[in-house]
Amino acid sequence: MADDKNKNNRKWNVNLNNENPDNRKRTAYYLLMALSVLMFLNYFALPSYLNRSVEEVTYSTFLNQVSTGDVSEVKLEENQITFVATDDAGDKQVYITGLIDDPTLVTRLEEADVTFSKEIPTEASPILSILVSWVLPLLLFWGLGSLLGKQMAKRMGGGAGGALSFGKSNAKVYVKADDAKTFKDVAGQDEAKEALSEVVDYLHQPKKYQDIGAKNPKGILLVGPPGTGKTLLARAVAGEADVPFFSISGSEFVEMFVGRGAAKVRDLFKEANEKAPCIVFIDEIDTIGKKRDNGSFGGGNDEREQTLNQLLAEMDGFEANKGIILLAATNRPESLDAALLRPGRFDRRVPVELPDLAGREAILKVHATNYKMDPSINYNTIARATSGASGAELANIINEGGLRAVREGRNAVTQSDLEESVETVIAGYQRKNAVISPKEKEIVSYHEIGHALVAAKQTDSAPVHKITIIPRTSGALGYTMQIEEGEKSLMTKQELFNKIVTLAGGRAAEEIVFGSITTGASNDIEQMTKMARAMITRYGMSDTFDMMQIETQTNKYLGGDTSMNVSAGMAEQVDREVLDIIKLAHEKAIAILNENREKLHELSHHLLIEETITGAEFMKILEA
Repeated sequence: MADDKNKNNRKWNVNLNNENPDNRKRTAYYLLMALSVLMFLNYFALPSYLNRSVEEVTYSTFLNQVSTGDVSEVKLEENQITFVATDDAGDKQVYITGLIDDPTLVTRLEEADVTFSKEIPTEASPILSILVSWVLPLLLFWGLGSLLGKQMAKRMGGGAGGALSFGKSNAKVYVKADDAKTFKDVAGQDEAKEALSEVVDYLHQPKKYQDIGAKNPKGILLVGPPGTGKTLLARAVAGEADVPFFSISGSEFVEMFVGRGAAKVRDLFKEANEKAPCIVFIDEIDTIGKKRDNGSFGGGNDEREQTLNQLLAEMDGFEANKGIILLAATNRPESLDAALLRPGRFDRRVPVELPDLAGREAILKVHATNYKMDPSINYNTIARATSGASGAELANIINEGGLRAVREGRNAVTQSDLEESVETVIAGYQRKNAVISPKEKEIVSYHEIGHALVAAKQTDSAPVHKITIIPRTSGALGYTMQIEEGEKSLMTKQELFNKIVTLAGGRAAEEIVFGSITTGASNDIEQMTKMARAMITRYGMSDTFDMMQIETQTNKYLGGDTSMNVSAGMAEQVDREVLDIIKLAHEKAIAILNENREKLHELSHHLLIEETITGAEFMKILEA
């Protein structure tokens, strides 16, 4: 049974650009033409060419040349005499003449001192003759033709997506291998794995579901931000189910010529139908699945719409119980056509969201298995410092830690390596050779301590983890890192306001100490404004507007662009409320720093000397 499965696996590992009937016909025509050429060469061209180099003479001429001593070599054959003689120009020439019963010929040849011999007749092997005359030339022609055909196909784009592969899906086909992905390789997405495990169980035991009348979902849509593991989940489902896995990107269906995308969809489902049960995965399906235009003149993109219509038709065309599962991934679900999302096509939507604290810790541990890690590493600390990070970003943090360990000459990744890699991902690499004047360095020191001091003196504020004034490649001259002690899913109005106050602490410290302001607070101002506006327009934290939605968010998983749907007068009122929040936060930050002016100076001088201090050092000086 296992041998049969291995044989099937070898059959599954194919490219969809295999020979089709048209190609086989083309090959037959080519071989027929080669056979015709060989016949012409064997029966006409070669004999004519060979005869052109041999001159035929009479027997009397042959005797005269023998008597004059011009003949040097004679070969007596069964039906003719072949001899070599000197012509009028003094060159050697091959002649032939007819064989006559002449008893004196041998005597004459001996008297003229001519070398002569007689051919011993042998019967040639017919098999050998056929091999030499027909089979070997045909093989030679076929080999040269195949080589030239491949070269032409490459030049003309006959590979994936080329001019000679019209209508081919170019989908990659994967089979179960030693490095196949399973659910063990996916961490931090327990809910998604639970939803997809039902698909795996159905592919293993379809009868259990068929007996009760239940049908497996035809299509499952994976939605979530980039880097959360949607493609990895699809690969894991295929690995768990041990079935062929067709993978193709939605962009590969988009073609310049109308009809090619639809032809690729047909070819993809044809191949999937032949290899059922199997899984078909379309990544970035929003490329071809966008909402269709509503009656606009000119009709939008005809090619894309034809491709979408063909996809809808194919999804309606196969039975749910046949074992073909369609998985698709997108980070723009709101842009998909309603016909694509209805039950019977994509029956189930599985969210693949950013991982929580436990999920981030599990992801870090999964990726760490491929590296040599120090046993004392606290993954929980790293997970708390990476709130909002995706699985791909966490994998990058582990890799950056490995690279740093090598640079530092260590044979294992340590806690400090991972903490530094977190900062690298957030703020960029350290600019160790950056030239900053002592005055600017002092301003940066007061600025960062302003943030930290305001955060420490407020309730419901995340503890300070690290403060540094070492410049980063992102442009930051320093930063203050705060890490929540636990996972937060909700934030109160007071917590959001405290965040804004903390952001205002840097500028407030500059004003108090130096009596002037700099451009260093530009990023703080951006975040303050964005946060204050969200409180008014999206979170309903305004007494004036109550729970009215003023701002609409689009592209939730791709940056979250917003747009306001209000009158000009109301927009002006929103701006006034945002300004009031920012002013109030600014005043509170100044008041906190004035109350702790001595600690502000002490901590800033300490940071100026050390350049980097931990949260524990900061709190020790603050509470002293």
